[in-house]
Amino acid sequence: MAESTNVSSDLIWEICRLNNAYLVKRKSAGGSQFSKDPLNLTNKHSRKAVGVHPAEKGGITLTTKRTKHQYRPTANKHEVTWAGNKSGPKIYRGIVNYTAKQNYRADLRREAVARASAIRQSRQEKKEKPEKKPRGTKAKATAHKV
Repeated sequence: MAESTNVSSDLIWEICRLNNAYLVKRKSAGGSQFSKDPLNLTNKHSRKAVGVHPAEKGGITLTTKRTKHQYRPTANKHEVTWAGNKSGPKIYRGIVNYTAKQNYRADLRREAVARASAIRQSRQEKKEKPEKKPRGTKAKATAHKV
């Protein structure tokens, strides 16, 4: 078994922050850097990591990283899923409670709830807009014709 060296996560970030698989660089947007990482809530290239994504049958899955198994990629992620039949506030409360109980980053709670809300809104069917009724002089003109 290979020994792991004591290297800080800050040093690793500084080494690989300019080149990684999830990095998207855009010159057209003033040199902005975005991230395609599924655990990144804000899609900005930064060290923050927590993910909210759609689950099967209308549910929502919260994926977080554990500090326990840092060097085992399959073991260091933990997923919690809420079914699609639960109401929005129950899901949002569940996300907040889970992140609070796990002592996860408090600064990401609002982003996690916002992402879950956006996912739920995108799944709702769009209502058809009713035909607009004529108002003012147009309404008077159509009333006289009838």
